[in-house]
Amino acid sequence: MKPLLWMTCGVLLSFSVHANTLTPDQLLERIRSEKGTEEQLMQQREQHFLESRNQQAQLLAEAKKALSKQESRAAALKSTFAANEQELADQEQVLKQQVGDMGELFAVVRQSAGDLAGQWRSSLLNVQFPERIQQLEGLSKGRALPNATQIESFWLTILEDMTATGRVERVAVPVIAADGERQTQDVLRVGPFSAYTEQAFLTFSEGDNAFRALPKQPSGLSRVKQWAGSSDAVVVLPMDPTRGSLIEQLQRKPSMLDRLRQGGLVGWVIVALGVFGFLLAAWRLLGLMRVVRSVRVQMRNLSKPTRDNPLGRVLSVLGPNPQLSDLETLELKLDEAVMQEVPQLEKGQGLLKLLAAVAPLLGLLGTVTGMIITFQAITQSGGGDSRLMADGISQALVTTVEGLVVAIPLLFLHSILSARSKSVVQLLEQQCVGLLALHMSGSKRSE
Repeated sequence: MKPLLWMTCGVLLSFSVHANTLTPDQLLERIRSEKGTEEQLMQQREQHFLESRNQQAQLLAEAKKALSKQESRAAALKSTFAANEQELADQEQVLKQQVGDMGELFAVVRQSAGDLAGQWRSSLLNVQFPERIQQLEGLSKGRALPNATQIESFWLTILEDMTATGRVERVAVPVIAADGERQTQDVLRVGPFSAYTEQAFLTFSEGDNAFRALPKQPSGLSRVKQWAGSSDAVVVLPMDPTRGSLIEQLQRKPSMLDRLRQGGLVGWVIVALGVFGFLLAAWRLLGLMRVVRSVRVQMRNLSKPTRDNPLGRVLSVLGPNPQLSDLETLELKLDEAVMQEVPQLEKGQGLLKLLAAVAPLLGLLGTVTGMIITFQAITQSGGGDSRLMADGISQALVTTVEGLVVAIPLLFLHSILSARSKSVVQLLEQQCVGLLALHMSGSKRSE
C-alpha cells in the first residue's frame, strides 16, 4: 500500500505541475503505466532477495562444515603433538643413557677448544694459519654435540701447531711496515717465538692478523742477514722466548739520544762542557807528546840547542861561551828560563780541573730541578699518575749520571796531563843542574 500511496502522491504532484498539459485520461493512463512498472520492479527485488537468502544459507552451511572439519583436524594434531612430545622425552632419556661418558668427553673437547683459542690468540702462527681461532671458537661455543669430523679436525689442528712450533721456515705472509703499508713478504719464522725479515724484527698484530715491523729495531738483525746469505746448517739467531713481550720491552728501551733529551737543558750544558773538556784534554795531550818527542831529540844533541823545544830554549840562555865567573847569575837565568816554559807546559790544566769540578755541580743542579718538577706533578695530580712524575725523575737521575760521567774521565785526563807536564819540567831542571855541574867542573858538554 505504501508504494501505491507514494505513486499516487507523485502523480498528483506531477498533475499539479503539469495540469495545464495533461488530460484526465492521459493522467489515468500514465498512473496505470507507472503502477505496472513499479510492480515489476518490486517483483525483481523480491526475487533477488530470495536468491541472496538462499546463497547466504548455503555459505553458512559450508562454513559450519569447514569449521567442523578444522576442529576435527585440530584435535587430531593436538593428539599427535602430545604423542610426539612424549616420544621426544623418551628419546632424550634414551640418548642420555646411550651417551653416558661420551657427554663428558664432548664437554672436555669444548673446554679444551676454548682454552686453546685463548692461548693461541696472540700466537705468531695465526698469521700462517688464520682460520684456526675461528674454528676453535666455533667448536667451543657450539650447542650441538660435535661430530667425528669436528673432533678429528680439532686433533689435526693441535698436531699442526705442535709441528709448526718445532720448525724454522720461510713463509709468505702479510707484513705491515713501519709506515703502515701492508704487503706480502718472505718472513723467517722461528717456531712461535720470533719472526724476522732481512730488514726488521717483527711482532704479531692480533687486530690485523699480520706481522708488524718494529719502529725501533734492537740489535742482532745482522745475524739474521748473515744466516740468510749462508748455507750453514746450524746458526745462532736472536730469539724471544717470551713470544713478543721481551722484544716489545727492548723497543721501548730509550736510546742514548733519548737519555740525553731526558736531562733537559742542564743535561745538554753538561754534555757541551764534557765535549769541550775532552777536546781540550786531547789537544793538550797531543801537544805534550810533541814536546816530549822534541825534547828527546834535543837531548841527543845538547851542543846545538834549537828553539823549537823547551830544552833548546833553556840551553840557549847559556849561549856558546857562558861566563863561568858568575855562576849564580847563570843559575838564575836558567831558573827563569825554566819558569817561562812552565806556563806553556801547564796550559789548559786549570780549566780542565775546573770543568771536572763543575760537571758534578751541574748534575746536582739538574737533580734539584728534576725533583722540583716531580713535586709539582705530585701536587697537581695527587701522585695518582706516575707518567706525570716520570719527566722530573728522569731529569733528576740523568743529569746526575751525566755530571759524574763527565767529571770522572776529566779528572783522570787532568792527572795524566799534570804528570806529563811535571815530568817535562823535571827533565828541564835536571838538565839545567847537570849543565851547571859541568861548567863548574870545567868539562865540555857531552852529547
